[in-house]
Amino acid sequence: MKNLNKFIFGTVEKVGNALPNPAALFGLFALITLLLSALGYWLNWHGINPSTGETIRVTNLLTHDGLHRILLEMVTNYTSFAPLGIVMVALLGIGIAESSGLVKAAINALILRAPKNSITFMVVFTGVMSNAASDLGYILIIPLAGMIFHSLGRHPVAGMSAAFAGVSGGFSANLVIGTIDPLLAGLSTEAARIIDPEYYVMPTANYYFMAASTFLVSIFGTLVTRYIVEPRLGKYTGDVIREEIAPLSAREIKGLKWAGVTVFTFMVLMAWELIPENGFLRGQDGTVLHSPVLKGFISVLFIMAAVSGIVFGYVSGTFKKHDDVIAGMNSSFKSLVSFLVLVFFAAQFVAWFKWSNLGLLIAVKGADILQSADIGLIPLVILFVILSGFINLFMGSASAKWAIMGPVFIPMFMLLGYSPELSQAVFRIGDSVTNVISPMMSFFALIIVYYQKYEPKAGLGTLIATMLPYSVTFFLAWTALLIIWILFGLPLGPEAGLYY
Repeated sequence: MKNLNKFIFGTVEKVGNALPNPAALFGLFALITLLLSALGYWLNWHGINPSTGETIRVTNLLTHDGLHRILLEMVTNYTSFAPLGIVMVALLGIGIAESSGLVKAAINALILRAPKNSITFMVVFTGVMSNAASDLGYILIIPLAGMIFHSLGRHPVAGMSAAFAGVSGGFSANLVIGTIDPLLAGLSTEAARIIDPEYYVMPTANYYFMAASTFLVSIFGTLVTRYIVEPRLGKYTGDVIREEIAPLSAREIKGLKWAGVTVFTFMVLMAWELIPENGFLRGQDGTVLHSPVLKGFISVLFIMAAVSGIVFGYVSGTFKKHDDVIAGMNSSFKSLVSFLVLVFFAAQFVAWFKWSNLGLLIAVKGADILQSADIGLIPLVILFVILSGFINLFMGSASAKWAIMGPVFIPMFMLLGYSPELSQAVFRIGDSVTNVISPMMSFFALIIVYYQKYEPKAGLGTLIATMLPYSVTFFLAWTALLIIWILFGLPLGPEAGLYY
């Protein structure tokens, strides 16, 4: 079985590695879009928009006007690309919180104080929650989980697998809004505006569903660990000495208390101006849902993370002067370099794809096919989850995949009468459940290194064979949850229904 896994996923790895760099891939897609726009125009590709009755024709971008527009709007395509500013502002605040030690101390406190009989659940749950702080879970939670399980006399690989399942398999679930939510919402907004120029997908678009998914992933991750993974691994017989996890220092505890007071005070002040009908922070229409707190949640996230991080840093002693705060913000941007390059090409591709009408035409034709097939919403959802999960085996970045798939599938779902928020939720399930078995996931090699600390002979097959039960279980349980959600007609988030 292990050799079979190595063969199958080794082939997947080779195919995935043969693909160009994601930035180059978007550049290639942009060039292909130019060629297809000319070809589609010459071949008179067209369709009827069922929502307006208008004839849709492909616009040739390889013309005088098209080339002028490409040159004149290349910079604005980049600077106005929705996810760019969102990610940059969020990382500024999170960078302060991470560099101060606040995030690490909070996670240590959460895990170390958990009762022993609930430690597996807490490891998976903490892994899921760590997604709000970008890649912290891969760097801190997974190796820490191995140490915790080892210190309790359990197999350390089982602990790391449980954490990996939460961090990566539960990537889209969380009880708080993280950087991935506004990032995907920005891409969804761009895609939805192919059909409706005024449509806006809020960062909280999938919040209700993803909050419920947090407990689903944690529960099923716990069950798989205890009843499948640990029995398969057996008792740990390696020679690695058990490591003691140092408790929080007095200064860290004091810093956590003051950071907690800061966050609580911040939330009380916001509630003070949100709850009253004439609250200062209410939207122009007088509602909470359209308030700048929700629609401008990235600004709120930045302020909350930055202020609490600064408070923790100065109280705990990790920050000595204001230069340390700025250094934390600078360090968070180091990881953005490749993203900034990728976004330039992705922004051009999305803009040219929209200008050419290719996305709208594909959506109309796809909607026609799905309508004539009359398979219904639930089979459509299942097929889309499978497709998203399959593509994830070859392309690791969630934003890169959604930048490609969103402009096609969001308009298609909208023309069938389903909301962009639903399309996004379906994609997020498929994108999450195969993370743990995808060699294209950027931290996959690192997890193998973690395994090898306790099992020197561990390799790709070991990791995939261990994580496959999580992937299959999450796919079945998470898809079932979405089907139940649809059957009961529940909203996916604030003002985010299932239908368009």
